[in-house]
Amino acid sequence: MTAGIRRGGVLIAIMALPLMIPVLIFGVATCNAATGGTIPFATPFAILCALTLIFAVIGVIGAAAGLRQSD
Repeated sequence: MTAGIRRGGVLIAIMALPLMIPVLIFGVATCNAATGGTIPFATPFAILCALTLIFAVIGVIGAAAGLRQSD
């Protein structure tokens, strides 16, 4: 999508930032729970696993759409 754009790196960073923030938040919450925090470990870990699976599906669909558009 950004191969033909001169400043494509900035666009990729802006598009990926909303996908990184929830992973960062729940990753920190999982680490905090693992070290003896106030919340149980399973809750943020399950959400982190769900986000990983959702983004894996979105990534495959996005890659397929990008390859189709490149023709």
